[in-house]
Amino acid sequence: MFEAIGNFIVTVADFLCGYPLFFLLIGGGLYLFLRSGFISLRRLPASVRVLREGSGKGRNGEISSVQALLSAVAGTVGLGNIAGVAIALVVGGPGAIFWMWISALVGMCTKFHEGTLAIMFKGVDRHGRPRGGIMYIIESAFGPRWKPLAVFFAVAGMFGTLCIINANQLAEAVVATFTTPEALEGSAFFSGLGSATGLGSEGAFRLVFGLAVAMVVALVVLRGVTRIARVATILVPFMVGVYFLMVAYIIATHFGDVPGVFRRIFTEAFNLQAGFGAFAGIAIIGARRAALVNDAGIGTASIMHGASRNTQPIREGLVAMLGPALDSGLVCTLTAVAILLMFPGFDAVEGVQGLSIAMDAFNRAIPGGAYLLMVVVLCFSLSSMFSYSYYGTSCAAYLFGARRARYYTWFFIATLVVFAVIPVGVAVGLTDLFYAFMAFPAMGTILALSGHVRRAAKAYFSNTKPKTAEEPKNTKN
Repeated sequence: MFEAIGNFIVTVADFLCGYPLFFLLIGGGLYLFLRSGFISLRRLPASVRVLREGSGKGRNGEISSVQALLSAVAGTVGLGNIAGVAIALVVGGPGAIFWMWISALVGMCTKFHEGTLAIMFKGVDRHGRPRGGIMYIIESAFGPRWKPLAVFFAVAGMFGTLCIINANQLAEAVVATFTTPEALEGSAFFSGLGSATGLGSEGAFRLVFGLAVAMVVALVVLRGVTRIARVATILVPFMVGVYFLMVAYIIATHFGDVPGVFRRIFTEAFNLQAGFGAFAGIAIIGARRAALVNDAGIGTASIMHGASRNTQPIREGLVAMLGPALDSGLVCTLTAVAILLMFPGFDAVEGVQGLSIAMDAFNRAIPGGAYLLMVVVLCFSLSSMFSYSYYGTSCAAYLFGARRARYYTWFFIATLVVFAVIPVGVAVGLTDLFYAFMAFPAMGTILALSGHVRRAAKAYFSNTKPKTAEEPKNTKN
């Protein structure tokens, strides 16, 4: 019976996270991109200018706009930016990277709408504190009759933001990089712990590693969004900077091959020799991978940017717009260039796991590159856990109140230990299902309210006084 239920969950999750989710996020984002007049292209200089000027002088929030951006990026920059790009290259070839760039432009427009709406329709919790997120946007914009949809999103958000894949793959990567089966079997501690718990020596190592990760995460997330934001402002520039230097070294030592890499990306993106079906497949692979990397349209960005002290919706939207440019644009491009330089062809690596390909590429190019990459992967994974804990806790606070939401935070921390040990299996299918459940109300809300964003943007860029967010309505959640 349990096996049948598990198979049903996986089947439904595979269906919803396939073409329906793809067309919702990419198709909806493309609609926003066209209706906004290509705002993610035309207003990119304005986004950078707003970021440099800084914002967040108001009191209606807990963090600044820049901290909200870096915290949101901390959540989206993860293993998907490395392993996911490698998988896209293996499955779709270099041309898939071009469509990741196109999807990043579309995602930037979606994030612009999310950030704007997060301030425009900010709500408050039962204690009178300002809060953001799709659940508050739904209630503030559509009224109490739509609260069931807001509750639906919040329930999905509590489970969809659990870091099952992150914790599991991080533990697996550490095991593969720093240990061997023989070394674990020869360790009296791990072999003894494995026998006592029935997990085996490798399972015991993963258990200890999971406990260590949970303790690190607890030190940050139990202090709330202000501590998460402070850590993100340090960790995100550091990890992206280190990753950039590593790829810069690979480019410098293989400089003559760089033009060929970008030539392959552009030419194979429009390669019709294998037929239109193959061309469409490459486009879908790249666009879908980018959509899953940057979380545009899932609703998580509205939670983080809703915590901003900024009172000008369009300015917050402009800051939020830079998120996909950093994760799906910069970080994914760095990964692709490094792998393409070290693996000119993909026949020899077909079928290999994505993270293994990336680690092999960096190890070939840099002495000890696999270990350096593991440091970056560890930072990427931890940063995602920090931000996602806040997303889930915010959803729990909406449903049960801020005090009871603390129990969820402890639950989130405990699951990191469990997910580091158990096989992914049905748990990932269940998480993917909730992930899709978040996307449908989130993207539907963004599309329904896009007219408000267009009018506010027109007023803002016409040099009229931008309309500040109204006093939040008490949603009495």
